[in-house]
Amino acid sequence: MSEGINYKFWTVCMVQDGDFVLLLDRQHDNFKGYIPPGGKVEFPESFVEAAIREVREETGLEVSNLIYKGLYEYINPKKNDRYMIFNYLSKEFKGKLLENSPEGKPVWVNVNEAQYLPMQNSIRRRFPLFFEEGTFEIQVEWDNVKNQEGKVTIKKT
Repeated sequence: MSEGINYKFWTVCMVQDGDFVLLLDRQHDNFKGYIPPGGKVEFPESFVEAAIREVREETGLEVSNLIYKGLYEYINPKKNDRYMIFNYLSKEFKGKLLENSPEGKPVWVNVNEAQYLPMQNSIRRRFPLFFEEGTFEIQVEWDNVKNQEGKVTIKKT
């Protein structure tokens, strides 16, 4: 990796059961809204191991046969930051949902109705891409002056 660049890695795993997906109704801190399970990759675990762990910790479910769907990344050239989120889909799981998750209440939501729920822009932007053929790569360049998202590039493969 390039020297002087600050890398951080996260994973997200969309769990699908027919026409429904498992989302967390997150109502704490600055990242409110409905989100798929996910979180930080702990060194030295793999990205897939991190996605499986995060789903288990946040929902109680054990997922398997993860399908890689794409990369979502924030880059900040002024600060040399690159935050990469590896996105997966799983249609295979077992276990019982947690009653109280620290990240938010796990709820099954119809895929077609999810678009009407409150979500962060980053989740809403990639949500439909989980259910399309192929993979995606989304790069968001952070605008330091405005302290908000700047240029967004979306590539489908």
